Amino acid sequence: MKMFVGIDLGSTTTKAVVLDEDGGILGRGITNSRSNYDLAADLARTEAFVSARFELLRREVEARAGAPALDRLLAAFRLEQRLAQLERLRERLRAESQGSAALLETVETLVGRIAAEEEERFEKGDETSRSDFFRDAAGSAYARIAEELARPPGAGEAPNGVTFDRLMGLYDKSIVAVENQPVELGFSEHIGAALRRLGDPSEVQEAVVRALEVEMDVCGEVGTGYGRARLPFPKERIRSEILCHGLGAHVLFPGTRTVLDIGGQDTKAIQVDAQGIVTSFQMNDRCAAGCGRYLGYIADEMNIGLHELGPMALAGNRPVRITSTCTVFAGAELRERIALGERREDILAGLHRAVILRAMSLLARSGGIENEFTFTGGVARNPAAVAALERLVYENYGSPRINISPESIYTGALGAAHFARSAA
Repeated sequence: MKMFVGIDLGSTTTKAVVLDEDGGILGRGITNSRSNYDLAADLARTEAFVSARFELLRREVEARAGAPALDRLLAAFRLEQRLAQLERLRERLRAESQGSAALLETVETLVGRIAAEEEERFEKGDETSRSDFFRDAAGSAYARIAEELARPPGAGEAPNGVTFDRLMGLYDKSIVAVENQPVELGFSEHIGAALRRLGDPSEVQEAVVRALEVEMDVCGEVGTGYGRARLPFPKERIRSEILCHGLGAHVLFPGTRTVLDIGGQDTKAIQVDAQGIVTSFQMNDRCAAGCGRYLGYIADEMNIGLHELGPMALAGNRPVRITSTCTVFAGAELRERIALGERREDILAGLHRAVILRAMSLLARSGGIENEFTFTGGVARNPAAVAALERLVYENYGSPRINISPESIYTGALGAAHFARSAA
């Protein structure tokens, strides 16, 4: 089967999309970029091909066993991936704990409980929303359990002399090393264990064999994104983020004329024609102010997951006026506001409004908003950012149609994949 790949190597996340020869989306993959761009590109590409194998599998299974059987297999497969990553984390934590028997014992208990919780989630069929990224999901569970196993400094003698700060410092050091080591997370590495976990259902097992037999013939790849220069592609297979987001938005919503992309490191306001060709744009790329990385910094300051920011901000009913969205000063202003007695929810509501106000100024300079308007990038997944955008667009432009895809974070990679397909 002929396939085409687009990779969007962003500053905070790396995305990959696989298309079939008709332009249909076969698979998507995403991972944290962090400090190792080369590994991030490989992992996102691997995840996209895992997703493509499951799409091929879905086509086989739905005619025989139905979607529920495949959904359960996918859940088992993801569990096997997470358990493999947890084992890698356990090994690193052990290495960093050498010389402290108490720390080793605590780490074993901690990682064991995280693994047990993952098993329990699977058995219960718990689909509760959480971060897509291992670092964030594991870190949230690690911090919660670490609080139970250790006391913070100044609260009396910690059990076994192991403090919460010591455990979190160990995690921060270990997770960076884990992320920068390649780990096999592909389809063939874990599908067998996932099938065994389900009892090897014959109707699914046969479909898996057929899906594995499909030869994936990659006929073209195009790269884009903040770190695109690191991709091992020739110059002619690299496209700018502006072009890829414009085309990707057009593919998702053919009526698109204005695109706003808020990514990890920059914000882009783009105008496109009826074919998805860029006609003008404005871009803020001098710093991460008002972008995804800024919101990530705020989440870190508040000790919550990035995916929790939006829902918390939506609970604010008196948005605080934020004077600066500079990442450098974000922590200081946040702490000052909290010290003044402001509710965290109201502070976050004000922060989200400030982020969108910066984006609105870029939109105005690019030519304003024409019907239809498409919002892309990772921040488009944030419900508070979406709500703020809808209010400000209504106040300034009336009621243009606003498009937001559930897979908006993949828009750049989708555009890159379509460039690969058109060049074949």
